[in-house]
Amino acid sequence: MTMPLNQTVLARASARLGPRVSIALGGLILLILIAMPLLHMLPADNSLHLSAYTLTLVGKILCYAVVALALDLVWGYAGLLSLGHGLFFALGGYAMGMYLMRETAGDGLPAFMSFLAWNELPWYWYGTSNFLWAMCLVVLAPGLLALVFGFFAFRSRIKGVYFSIMTQALTFAGMLLFFRNETGFGGNNGFTDFKRILGFDITAPATRAALFLATVALLVGSLLLGWKLARSKFGRVLTALRDAENRLMFCGYDPRGYKLFIWVLSAVLCGLAGALYVPQVGIINPSEMSPTNSIEAAVWVALGGRGTLIGPILGAGMVNGMKSWFTVAFPEYWLFALGALFILVTLYLPKGVVGLLKRGEKS
Repeated sequence: MTMPLNQTVLARASARLGPRVSIALGGLILLILIAMPLLHMLPADNSLHLSAYTLTLVGKILCYAVVALALDLVWGYAGLLSLGHGLFFALGGYAMGMYLMRETAGDGLPAFMSFLAWNELPWYWYGTSNFLWAMCLVVLAPGLLALVFGFFAFRSRIKGVYFSIMTQALTFAGMLLFFRNETGFGGNNGFTDFKRILGFDITAPATRAALFLATVALLVGSLLLGWKLARSKFGRVLTALRDAENRLMFCGYDPRGYKLFIWVLSAVLCGLAGALYVPQVGIINPSEMSPTNSIEAAVWVALGGRGTLIGPILGAGMVNGMKSWFTVAFPEYWLFALGALFILVTLYLPKGVVGLLKRGEKS
């Protein structure tokens, strides 16, 4: 009787300590992230100074983490595998890029329009010199597109692989549209050479620090929002929708409204991530809409563990960390490595890294 009793006591103690350890680890990571921009603002000759490259790289990965979390809401909880979230991310980035280009140009036309001999701003550029209107576009552009697409897709009960193919076709069509010079979005080059944001030098250490902290705040806010939704009745309905949609309909629920809400929310989160990505990285072009980028986002979620919220964030950090190293050391082999990683995760880690960690705790 002694051994089973000891095992029971240890199991209960582990169950109590597990959440505490996770909270403590999350708090430590958050403190490190908050400290990073402060270290960047130190003088360059200080031994603790954090370089602009490192801060920008981590900020970019945090933006990708928001995209991974947004994709997890629709794939991990609602069972909708989207291969087009790169489009929503890029639309938010372009909306912010329009403001940054107007801020740089002042009263004149953006540089690329002058180069292409444009005489006046297109109508859809009106008001983009106002930051508040630009932020409205950051939300409205991906949100309205997701609303229209989702309304017709869910009304037609399109799901499974057909839904994934349609989202991939949507982002590919968006990429082809934005590649054209006559659309007024910079064509192949997109937007770059930003100078100011809200009147501040965009490359100043204080500005970089503020943008980085805003990205951290967005990630934490998105995580808390996802956690609240997952633990609510809405989240339980989404899970039932993923596992047994027909049974859910038999119980009197209309799945279309639930799908549409989480789909639009996910798109808006991607747009906000794109809006913070552009001023930190300093460029936005149609390649961000490439279907390959959306497929990579699915790999982040699968690697971390879909339906876990925290897993996709870990997956985004791991894959993009590997990508940063691979594209420098072995640039021509990165896509092969990414494909091999996806195959290995599918075969041996169906529940991702978080599932592996949970299995280790139980053993």
